[in-house]
Amino acid sequence: MNVNDTTSAAVLEELRRRPADRRRILFTGATIVTMDPDLGVIDRGDLLVEGDTIAAIGANLTADGAVVVDATGTILTPGFVDTHRHAWEAQLRRIMPDVDDLGGYVMATLAGYATVYRPEDMYIGTRLAALTAIDSGITTMLDFSHNSRTREHSDAAIGALRDTGIRGVHASMGPHFGEWDRQWPGDLARIKDQYFSSDDQLLTLRLATLATDEIAGPALAYGPELACVARDLGIGVSVDAVFGTSSSEAVLRWAKDGVLGPDVTLIHSTGLTSEAWEMMGETGTTVALAPTSDAQIGLETAIPAIGEALSVGIRPGLSIDVEVALASDMFTQMRALHAIQRMRAVNAVYGTDQQPSRITTHDVLDFATLQGARTNGLAGVTGSLTPGKKADLLVLQAEDLNNMPLNDPIGTLVLGSDARNITAVLINGEPRKWDGQVLDVNLAALRSEVHASREYVLNTPAV
Repeated sequence: MNVNDTTSAAVLEELRRRPADRRRILFTGATIVTMDPDLGVIDRGDLLVEGDTIAAIGANLTADGAVVVDATGTILTPGFVDTHRHAWEAQLRRIMPDVDDLGGYVMATLAGYATVYRPEDMYIGTRLAALTAIDSGITTMLDFSHNSRTREHSDAAIGALRDTGIRGVHASMGPHFGEWDRQWPGDLARIKDQYFSSDDQLLTLRLATLATDEIAGPALAYGPELACVARDLGIGVSVDAVFGTSSSEAVLRWAKDGVLGPDVTLIHSTGLTSEAWEMMGETGTTVALAPTSDAQIGLETAIPAIGEALSVGIRPGLSIDVEVALASDMFTQMRALHAIQRMRAVNAVYGTDQQPSRITTHDVLDFATLQGARTNGLAGVTGSLTPGKKADLLVLQAEDLNNMPLNDPIGTLVLGSDARNITAVLINGEPRKWDGQVLDVNLAALRSEVHASREYVLNTPAV
């Protein structure tokens, strides 16, 4: 079946008519930004998807029985990878757009709204966040689910990821404040057995924790005990609120205790000492930066620690963090980091004859794709358009009003594009957005559920 329109309803109908495990899709004539260091950017290339996997990339490919999609005038790129988002908060979007500091966020959200959340509110917020992620081209999202008040709250958050079809990472943590069942971290064994028994599935599991006991007490703080829980379960660890002197001291303790490494992600990492950074680099620990969160909420130095990470050989992933005060998309994170780092680099040598060391658009796209996958423990699965990896990809219109003419595809992706240019999203080879619309969503029903949940949360006294 040959068509000349990547938004064609007829193509979608034909794709969905075929069994997913035997489906073949051949995209032709696209500019392919692979983010694979060996493949680079391919002008007017073809990409073949077989089932859930990228089977081949090259020129003039053929595939018997494939649905052939003429992708001329588009960019094919890996889906973005979000390494840290508190998805349950989505029905509280932009409720505090000018939040003054971390304390203001914590007291309003974690000590207030979070305490009245029911399992259904967890489901609605997480589902809304995941669908919005897909709409903006994020195909993998780590949900740092730190409002697991009961086992039913955890089940609801996992169910929401499953029902959207996103490649989701459920990072489970108990709440900071209020009443809860104290079932975490013990319930992680039940969660793994019930939902994560296979290594070949869309959803994966991590343990979520905090850097220190300053905010919520010692039970939620990372250390040898929680590291042992994660090790026994065979899962990675994501550590939030890593900033300042106390976190720097904690990093050195963790290194001494042998609980740092590639399966541990430190989130934010602002205001850390050079000694802490050196230890993170030596142990291969991964880092998730939250560019707009650090700057807007004012976390420690308020400056995303990109220079510090790169100086010790860490290429970080990027994250959204909290939608109560921040944008929901990865384009914003890439642009913010790109601008902030280049501003700092030029400012550092202003008035001297030294040349600034600036990151590039390729760097931030790498952080948002391949490095994000590595940070989430999924480097062999997603993050680049590489034969053998899962088919998590975007079709982005390069000849739309805001993008034409296409002079530099990576520059166009990072500096020119937004969600409106994404006409198709595939996750695991399955179309999740087509013709500019997220599929299989009753928007009116979703809107009703979101508004009802928000009204309940806002009008119920904190406990």
